[in-house]
Amino acid sequence: MNLGDIIPYIAPTVVLLLILGSAIKILPEYERGVVFFLGRFQGVKGPGLIIVIPGIQQIVRVDLRVITLDVPSQDVISKDNVTVRVNAVLYFRVVDPEKAILRVEDYGAATSQLAQTTLRSVLGKHDLDEMLSERDKLNADIQEIIDAQTEEWGIKVANVEIKHVDLNESMIRAIARQAEAERERRAKVIHAEGELQASKKLVEAAEVMSVNSGAMQLRYLQTLADMSNNNSSTIVFPLPMDLVKTFIQNQRPDKAGQEEPKP
Repeated sequence: MNLGDIIPYIAPTVVLLLILGSAIKILPEYERGVVFFLGRFQGVKGPGLIIVIPGIQQIVRVDLRVITLDVPSQDVISKDNVTVRVNAVLYFRVVDPEKAILRVEDYGAATSQLAQTTLRSVLGKHDLDEMLSERDKLNADIQEIIDAQTEEWGIKVANVEIKHVDLNESMIRAIARQAEAERERRAKVIHAEGELQASKKLVEAAEVMSVNSGAMQLRYLQTLADMSNNNSSTIVFPLPMDLVKTFIQNQRPDKAGQEEPKP
């Protein structure tokens, strides 16, 4: 057999090999193939080796791994009329390839748009303080709303995280002033509570001293000791209250016995 006899068979062989090459598809473990037969849905195949008839069957690959989606920064007006810019990150994956291909044109773009609108809607119902201090609760609310709506598309939203809440300079200064005022208020409250507790203790101490005269004498001695430690030049001699009372009682009869001078 010479070369002239082989040439007519080369072209059909090459075409056949190309057809077989395009018909053989290998899908990794994390991918599935949605197969259409003459435009009609036939089934979901994979992973591994599958055969697709070129021109008759079509296959659309679907990645089942978790997809990280950056939600662009959104201008949000909070419940207390404060404008902030908020961005977030969304984690989702396809759990039903059939729904993801048949029920939505581009499930990635659709999920991104839904995340943006939901982010503005949910955060707009909360005050700025809640945005800054209750992020876990807001993340859970946003995740629940998006997951409920994407379930029809065969998508499971695993998590939503608010990354940044950006404020303008005037609002940052206002928050700083508010925080300073709050610290001053707490300091005054603590000081007032301390004064109240001290006054109660002083009243209790006065009651004890009024009942027990020895306690008063001990207090006098302690005061003298404190004054001597401070190098004070003032000398105080404690005078027993019993002696003062006796002196006053002895003076009263003399004053009562005196007659007023006649004019």
